[in-house]
Amino acid sequence: MSDPIITADVIAAHGFSPDEWQEVLKILGRDPTFTEMGIFSAMWNEHCSYKSSKRWLRTLPTTGPQVICGPGENAGVVDIGDGQAVVFKMESHNHPSYIEPYQGAATGVGGILRDVFTMGARPIAAMNSLSFGEPSHPKTKSLVSGVVAGVGGYGNCFGVPTVGGEVRFDKSYNGNCLVNAFAAGLADADKIFYSAASGVGMPVVYLGAKTGRDGVGGATMASAEFDDTIEDKRPTVQVGDPFTEKRLMEATLELMTTGAVISIQDMGAAGLTCSAVEMGDKGGLGVKLNLEDVPQRETGMTAYEMMLSESQERMLMVLKPELEAEARAVFVKWDLDFAIVGETIAEDRFLILHNGEVKADLPLSKLSSTAPEYDRPWEETPAAAPVGDVPHVDPIDGLRSLIGSPNCASKAWVYEQYDSQVMADTLRTPGAGSGIIRVHGTQKALAFTSDVTPRYVFANPYQGGAQAVAEAYRNLTAVGATPLATTDNMNFGNPEKPRIMGQFVGAIKGIGDAVKALDMPIVSGNVSLYNETDGKGILPTPTIGAVGLIADYTQAITGQLETGHMLLLLGETAGHMGQTALLAEHLGRVEGDAPTVDLVAERAHGDFIRANRSAITACTDLSDGGLALAAFEMAVAADIGITVETDDTAQLFAEDQARYLIAASFDGAEALFAAAAAAGVPLARVGQAGGSDVTFGASSAPLADLAAVYHEAFARHLA
Repeated sequence: MSDPIITADVIAAHGFSPDEWQEVLKILGRDPTFTEMGIFSAMWNEHCSYKSSKRWLRTLPTTGPQVICGPGENAGVVDIGDGQAVVFKMESHNHPSYIEPYQGAATGVGGILRDVFTMGARPIAAMNSLSFGEPSHPKTKSLVSGVVAGVGGYGNCFGVPTVGGEVRFDKSYNGNCLVNAFAAGLADADKIFYSAASGVGMPVVYLGAKTGRDGVGGATMASAEFDDTIEDKRPTVQVGDPFTEKRLMEATLELMTTGAVISIQDMGAAGLTCSAVEMGDKGGLGVKLNLEDVPQRETGMTAYEMMLSESQERMLMVLKPELEAEARAVFVKWDLDFAIVGETIAEDRFLILHNGEVKADLPLSKLSSTAPEYDRPWEETPAAAPVGDVPHVDPIDGLRSLIGSPNCASKAWVYEQYDSQVMADTLRTPGAGSGIIRVHGTQKALAFTSDVTPRYVFANPYQGGAQAVAEAYRNLTAVGATPLATTDNMNFGNPEKPRIMGQFVGAIKGIGDAVKALDMPIVSGNVSLYNETDGKGILPTPTIGAVGLIADYTQAITGQLETGHMLLLLGETAGHMGQTALLAEHLGRVEGDAPTVDLVAERAHGDFIRANRSAITACTDLSDGGLALAAFEMAVAADIGITVETDDTAQLFAEDQARYLIAASFDGAEALFAAAAAAGVPLARVGQAGGSDVTFGASSAPLADLAAVYHEAFARHLA
């Protein structure tokens, strides 16, 4: 079969700008083959090269005494003491999930799990952050149903608990949903596996499932805007098999105990191309591949198809040749392919042979570390206009609007489709801030959270980026965890538009300042750009996934509200109403500036919570919906009424930052007031628990009635 002729249309379809294509010709000194063009396209697209973002990503704080491995590997690695490490990352599968919701979401989960066990860690927890269009949009219900089923279908079958996440709705996602998947695993700190190849003449080994035509061109598709040809892109979505992935994980972890692994990399975006190039580039070596040795599940596959296939459940390894027999035996036992498909070479070459014919012969270093890098023009986001007058709102009416909306209603319809208890170490399931997983066989536990408020980032990228980190910090703190580190998933529109690039730059600056101030370095992450359809971009959505450590899980703050408890508010309420959930959900207004994040106050208030956890029965941070929604959620979780002593709209619904709602006994409250006075932090009594009503000042309603609204609203809007 002869290769297609490379025309201007073919070049454009592969995502090259005219300048980039001229650079390819300059590097080679000749016209590329069709396979070479595909390889350049895969490695130079936005999804793999980060060409528009890496200049700014380098400014993020990524180091600290707790960090074993920061960005640049498959996942970040953080020390949790006792010779153990937590390995974690968050990554997007946005474009595939919009085209084919079930498989797009499922393979997003599969890919992030491979990123973790490729490092030598056994996955222990998963989360997801999902953004959809308006419930009334004709595609939203099918997208929600398919994505949630795909996340659950893969994660449940694989056997990892889903312990947290978030779901939001906004018209900006009508043409481009977001599916951000997070996974974390445990490993011995001295047994981490990396991807840099070493040694000349070492065997390059293909592991796992066979290669098919699914996902060919997926990375290039993920680096482009959508239009009305979206359905034509369905073949570029991968197909996942969680049971094969489970076997692949067990085989990989067993393989690592043999000592045979020099380096290892999962095959994700751009498949065999990206995994081989990254291993060679990081080790300063070239790679030679013989494609006739690649296990294939379809006949007549071309070199182009094999190199760009994104078939799932595959790995690439550089092997110690003397241990080939032991390594092969492991994969034979698990009924998975094990094939030597090439070798490392000393020259800076990526040499691809198929049945003895040279299909590609490229300078390997030009494909990865020296790929294009752009300093895109960017515009500072203009200051938001001040919020208009906010009328007095009956607090029960305002609360009903919030809990009756899909954004603030219970998300049980979603997370009840996920297995959150498998492995039997889950201490806190989804639905209440951070999820918690016990570190098996120890007293330690890890807390996990995922946070961002896109309307804040749109109004003020710097403050919105900082707020995402601050909210993650508070969610970990509220269960008594010490925040360790973060992973970011930067979802934005077209970076070639200076306004969009300005949102990205502003968010990066805010995130960077916040993780530095709160000692939560970024250790891994992902950038997803071109999230636009017909020129309309999503809200900027820099999702922050964060992990915290609880030294003794019996000291975690996981109690519930009880009758007679005092409700205490830690932090100042200035009455910030810009961009609040009340404005959006009750008054139909999205206006004003994002709240200002005081990182000094965030740190001080977090330290106060952790230092005084023994006096605190229950705790939650204040974010969307302010004090009113936080108090209601605390009440509904315990099925106990509450009385908050004000009906002032700003005091109840403002979204000022650095605030927590605490439930404590009378004695606990006394101890907390004494400690707050000594620490110089603002703490005030705002109400108490008891009865069967929710009362704000003079406004009251039965908790049971409000709980019914809260629990039924999501299904009413979307099921």
